[in-house]
Formats: sequence, structure tokens, C-alpha cells
Amino acid sequence: MVKNVGGADKVIRIIVGVVLIALFVMDNSRWWGLIGIVPIVTALLGWCPAYTLLGIKTCPMGGKTEE
Repeated sequence: MVKNVGGADKVIRIIVGVVLIALFVMDNSRWWGLIGIVPIVTALLGWCPAYTLLGIKTCPMGGKTEE
């Protein structure tokens, strides 16, 4: 996997993920808040499958390749 999620993008993803999970915890009937796990995981991995499909890359040019 080639990293395609940059630093600022990671911070935004983590914030959005935490907010969505907090909404789930505060109002248990809104199960869709669990979707907040997705942006957190993609931020931690540094790779987003949607970015790969769309050809988007927000990380610096020296992104490492993991295999």
C-alpha cells in the first residue's frame, strides 16, 4: 500500500471520527455514529481506499510503500 493520507488530513480524519463516535456514545439510538471508526483507521494506516480509486494523494511526495 502506498500512503496517500497526509498529516493535516490525518488530524481532520481523527477529529471527525472521534466526534462521530462521541455522538454514538451520547445517543445510543444513532448506530451510524460507529462509522467514525473508518476515518480513524484510515488515518492510522495512512492509506484511504477511496483516495486510491480517485487518484488523490494528500501526503508529501516521499510517501513510503508498505507491502
